[in-house]
Amino acid sequence: MAQLLTEGSIGLAIALFLVAGCVIGYFGIRMTYLARELAVATGLGEAFMGAVFIGATTSLSGIIASATAAWQGQAGLAVSNSLGGIAAQTLFLVLADLLYRKANLEFAAASVENMMMSVQLMLLLCILLVAFNLPDVSLFSVHPASLVLVIAYLYTLKLLVDTHERPMWLPRMTPGTVREPKEQGSRGLHRDLSQLVLRFALCAAAVGIAGWVIASCGIVLVERTGLSAGIMGGVFIAVTTSLPELVVAVTAIRMGALTLAVGDIVGGNAFDTLFVAVSDFFYREGSIFLAIDTTERVWLGSAMLMNTVLLMGLMYRERRGIGNIGMESVLILLVYIGTVLFLGSQALAG
Repeated sequence: MAQLLTEGSIGLAIALFLVAGCVIGYFGIRMTYLARELAVATGLGEAFMGAVFIGATTSLSGIIASATAAWQGQAGLAVSNSLGGIAAQTLFLVLADLLYRKANLEFAAASVENMMMSVQLMLLLCILLVAFNLPDVSLFSVHPASLVLVIAYLYTLKLLVDTHERPMWLPRMTPGTVREPKEQGSRGLHRDLSQLVLRFALCAAAVGIAGWVIASCGIVLVERTGLSAGIMGGVFIAVTTSLPELVVAVTAIRMGALTLAVGDIVGGNAFDTLFVAVSDFFYREGSIFLAIDTTERVWLGSAMLMNTVLLMGLMYRERRGIGNIGMESVLILLVYIGTVLFLGSQALAG
């Protein structure tokens, strides 16, 4: 693949980039239906299924993209893909909110699990913020923050499971609040569990391979077009490798699985922070935390701000804002547009 892209034209790289994006979108839809069946069949719930199984597997393309970029010495591309992907996926909730016409999505998808996942994401982003500002500390070219990030992710997953099984807070159930199905044996949930897992794994494998193709194409486009690695990683690659989250969210909303939709985005964002830790292991020129520049810091700040606004929306639960979307969706959109415009102007000025 690498040799084919190196010897081929920019047109070939763009074509493969688009084809891989379509593959991600197609298998993302199939994964959504399988995920809801698994959520009920296993009793784990939509929020946990969206956060872990969907969030992790739909992020395969992104994590492969970041690891590939880091292995080839593209630190900015690897980290920007992670943080830009978090910002892009949070933006996808705005699109999902527009599609859900009954009420503001953050109002209807109220659950303590979704709020817990937002707090989890903020914790992981804060760890990255601290790590980006620490002096040169590494062991075998790996920053200690990478290990801390993984441990924090696993521990907060345990808290998420506890929150689902023994919630200490419950949202006020009002007209418009959508509950997730609890009973096993609902229509379409009678399939053998092993078959569901196998089909889910096959879809995840297809998404992962497509992510590797996208990463390879993105690196070639950076080298040949002269585009900033921060812009290419944070916008083009991040958005394309995040297509599964968009497809899953839209499909879940059309199915009425609102908790799954929000859990997929927010839980996937938490998993995306691990891209930086994985990239740190693959980056052989030292700690990747010390190789980032202003662009990656801007993406981090943008992701933190967007997630804070989202958490505020989940807690405040505005029923209707502008049309059917809440003010948090408008603010998230403005933050993302402002970030892209700022980074674009910086790239042009440089």
